[in-house]
Amino acid sequence: MKVAVVGATGLVGTKMLQVLAERNFPVTELLPVASEKSIGKEVEFKGKKYKVVSATDAIAAKPDVALFSAGGGTSLEWAPKFAAAGITVIDNSSAWRMDETKKLVVPEINADALTKDDKIIANPNCSTIQMVVALNPLHKKYKAKRIVVSTYQSVTGTGVKAVAQLMNERKGIQGEMAYKYPIDLNVIPQIDVFLENGYTKEEMKMVKETKKIMRDDSIRVTATTVRIPVMGGHSESVNIEFENDFDLDEVRSLLSNAPGIIVVDDPSTQQYPMPKDAHEKDDVFVGRLRRDETQPNTLNLWIVSDNLRKGAATNAVQIAEYLVEKGLL
Repeated sequence: MKVAVVGATGLVGTKMLQVLAERNFPVTELLPVASEKSIGKEVEFKGKKYKVVSATDAIAAKPDVALFSAGGGTSLEWAPKFAAAGITVIDNSSAWRMDETKKLVVPEINADALTKDDKIIANPNCSTIQMVVALNPLHKKYKAKRIVVSTYQSVTGTGVKAVAQLMNERKGIQGEMAYKYPIDLNVIPQIDVFLENGYTKEEMKMVKETKKIMRDDSIRVTATTVRIPVMGGHSESVNIEFENDFDLDEVRSLLSNAPGIIVVDDPSTQQYPMPKDAHEKDDVFVGRLRRDETQPNTLNLWIVSDNLRKGAATNAVQIAEYLVEKGLL
């Protein structure tokens, strides 16, 4: 299978190459694509070096699938050109997520919606992915009515520049700033730009994407998204009000038996999910399971996942794996 990775030199693009190799995706030919200034550079995949090519050259080479992680502007410009050439695009940017003509897919939840005709498939936002993976088995059983989520998001979600800012600050070095404020020894309660309603774009992504992925517009979601000085994992405090009551042991069992979830929940031995434990793993880790004692049918839980893997690269590769398995490529 001929595979293009658009944005191959970026944080997520590099992770996509790593995940493709680790999961033994059937790559017969790799086409790494990046911006003009990176053309001719080399990336490594399974011990071999591959030269970075232009998007035009990649289209001419007719790959079966193109994994995009090069930003919304690039996706809006180039994804339709790849699609017009009969290439299936799995896009990690926000460009197509809320387009009514495009599927927004988390394989554990709604891959069954995909058909051969879906030439541009959207990968959801990292913070949304890990939340809905945990929500899905519970929503099926108890029906979620309302979700209140606060996130604690890694600097890797912003990119290389933010990682450099954090590391520079730790060493006392003045450098380029990805954020308006210092991030080390600080938290920044703003991810992306503010909208007219006072929420950030990241917060509204979680609201809208959850409804679309879960195929249920009745779920009410409110979010506060926060950047913290951590590398390699997003954490979320989630409060879910259900229509029906639940049993905590049954909740644990449902989560433990759901695909892609690992339950780490033993307060007596101080066992709970942390970003350092999720780092370089593909699972969504869930813990701190407890009733909200202020109102009926309401659950508190803590969700952690590696935002570059399940939150981005792995989810995209899993979509590609599903397409291969079902003969849709």
